[in-house]
Amino acid sequence: KSPYIYPLYGLGELPQAFARLSAIYGGTYMLDKPIDEIVTDADGKFVGVRSGNETVKAKQVVGDPSYFGAGKSAESGKVRVVEEGKVIRAICFLKHPIPGTDDADSAQIIIPQNQVGRRNGTSRLPNSGHTLTNPGYADIYIAMVSSTHNVCAKDVYVAIVSTIVETDRPEQEIQPGLQLLGPIYDK
Repeated sequence: KSPYIYPLYGLGELPQAFARLSAIYGGTYMLDKPIDEIVTDADGKFVGVRSGNETVKAKQVVGDPSYFGAGKSAESGKVRVVEEGKVIRAICFLKHPIPGTDDADSAQIIIPQNQVGRRNGTSRLPNSGHTLTNPGYADIYIAMVSSTHNVCAKDVYVAIVSTIVETDRPEQEIQPGLQLLGPIYDK
């Protein structure tokens, strides 16, 4: 009855599944290893990752921005991590399903940006100078799951409200979503 696929044995199943797929398709999966260096070629293009005496070469890497120098000034003057935007996310605990959802065990609600007076969603494409118009960029997203999904205690519902930050008052930007939840037990 749920639109969500959720691991029944906890979130630890997600990296395990990713590691298995990585092995099947020829990827290298590294957990709990220090990153000593992001290896680049003479042009500064990414070619691999060094951890201790081991260097893993790859076409691309997925990792936390802190591995790539986020928040630090670049030695060569080339910035590797550019902050393009921020997200506000509120995780709310409810003692009831979201009102108006027919007591659903799970729900996904999208509040279109034009219904709540948010921007038309434009974002700058990195390193191109071009602007991309994205109609859903500023929508407000609400996802709710319950004990049916083994994520919380019986008669507790977890709702997540999120959107892209547009102002210096991000909590006010998600208010339309929070109002749909009804009484919030804890946030």
